[in-house]
Amino acid sequence: MCRSDVKQAVLAKNDDLAASLRDDLTRQGVTVVNLLSSPGSGKTELLGRILARAVERGVPVAALTADLATENDAVRLARSGAPVQQLLTDGLCHLEARQVRGRLEGWLPADTAVLFVENVGNLVCPASYDLGETLRIVLMAVTEGEDKPLKYPTAFGSAHLVVVTKTDLAEPAGFDEMAFRANVQRVNPGVEIVRSCARTGDGVDILLAYALAARHGAPPHRPPLAPHPHGHHHPASAPVA
Repeated sequence: MCRSDVKQAVLAKNDDLAASLRDDLTRQGVTVVNLLSSPGSGKTELLGRILARAVERGVPVAALTADLATENDAVRLARSGAPVQQLLTDGLCHLEARQVRGRLEGWLPADTAVLFVENVGNLVCPASYDLGETLRIVLMAVTEGEDKPLKYPTAFGSAHLVVVTKTDLAEPAGFDEMAFRANVQRVNPGVEIVRSCARTGDGVDILLAYALAARHGAPPHRPPLAPHPHGHHHPASAPVA
């Protein structure tokens, strides 16, 4: 069996496990949001803000955060008051559905409405693995360059939603937002782009609203490289950036 065949077999097994996990969590009333980005995009800080806002509003949320080592991010996210668990990958550069299922067993609070999964900081391998999510969000900081979507078309092309972070640094970074938006649309036509800043809280309410809209059945935008067969249309009830 060639390397390509082995990879396809691994992905097929993961997809089956992810579909089963999604079905089980849906029956429990849990919606999974998978967050993908490069290291240093600011997704941990932004996620912490989203969790804190959900706790303030009485929305039962939880988070899994993945890293190769340390529990630093779990400690940071737990300050929100939401239940948080760290998932260490022992060197693996991405999460797989089996890891998520294994970490949830015996831990996920029964009343959880939305589970946020902070994937390993990497825009290559994680893009190929369905984690049983309903909503896949890809984040990119203004400091990373407008051509990032063209360099990582699988990640951006599989996103239900794209978030540009650290917008308070856009001017000093010389970020060309129009070029960035055009590049996103080249790989994922019609996807919404949300501007955010963890420092000021911009975008936090919009992102939480998207997650809750998905939980209430609003089908997400269908990307050309859809990570799973769910969600065929743009959510009319979700906010527009």
